[in-house]
Amino acid sequence: MNPNTMTRILGIDPGSRITGYGIIEVHGGRHVHVADGCLRVGEGDLPQRLGAIFAGIEAVLEEYAPTQAAIERVFVQRNVDSALKLGQARGAAICAVVQRGLPVAEYTPAEIKKALVGRGAAAKEQVQHMVKALLALEETPAADAADALACALCHGHTRQTLLHVPAGGKLRSGRTKRGGWR
Repeated sequence: MNPNTMTRILGIDPGSRITGYGIIEVHGGRHVHVADGCLRVGEGDLPQRLGAIFAGIEAVLEEYAPTQAAIERVFVQRNVDSALKLGQARGAAICAVVQRGLPVAEYTPAEIKKALVGRGAAAKEQVQHMVKALLALEETPAADAADALACALCHGHTRQTLLHVPAGGKLRSGRTKRGGWR
């Protein structure tokens, strides 16, 4: 893959009531903001909210035509019920993306924070600040949209690194690159 080609990445911060999305373009090593927002699906029954997440992500895919997607992985919280609902919201978003035939990368919250802020335990405000700075935004995006943009930026940075490592080659972390990007 030519590292100088433009790639459009959809970042998703899944939530059972609010799902954030962010779209960036990667031009070589430069990241450009395209759009961001929040799908607010309210307080209704979970199946209806999951349907709204699926439909909302489909609409974002239709409008912005990303070529890749990145989504935040579920982490187990103290409340198992909340974690299960979050996992279902994540599944609804992934299904919408996969239905379009796009590759989906997954990152933990700590991986995303480390990629942007330099440490995996960064506060939400630090992530918002770095998203605003890295994308040269005039205003700070809402927390869920900032998290989605952070996920897209994390993927953009990771993707750039992997483009310059031969398949099966070693990364600086000592990990081996697996497979390739479509």
